[in-house]
Amino acid sequence: MAAGWVAALKLVPWGDVIEATPQILQAAKKLLGTTRKGNAEAAAGALEGAGGEPAIPVALQLEHLRERVVMLEQEQQESAVLIQSLAEQNAQVVQAVEVLRQRQQRLTGAVGVLAVGCAGLLVWVLRP
Repeated sequence: MAAGWVAALKLVPWGDVIEATPQILQAAKKLLGTTRKGNAEAAAGALEGAGGEPAIPVALQLEHLRERVVMLEQEQQESAVLIQSLAEQNAQVVQAVEVLRQRQQRLTGAVGVLAVGCAGLLVWVLRP
């Protein structure tokens, strides 16, 4: 089962992932910044100049639209915060995996040196 994970991790282009992580984090921060700039009252105020006779009073429609815009902005800000949090967590995971990859390479080298040493010792012991 562990071999499947190792094979899957070998297929991931970690260099590309590491290079793309700062761009993802920057995009998430930019998204969060733009959603905070929104103004529900300004968006709802633009509807006051619309013409036509609606089935319900215009004042009630505008109030409903203002409430809806405020709710949508709040949801958008929460989503942006979540996306930023996920991007930061992804960056941390990528860094941790990179550290583990480097440690694995060092460990493989150490095991190789140890194997050569053991083989040399075995040859020395078994020599007549």
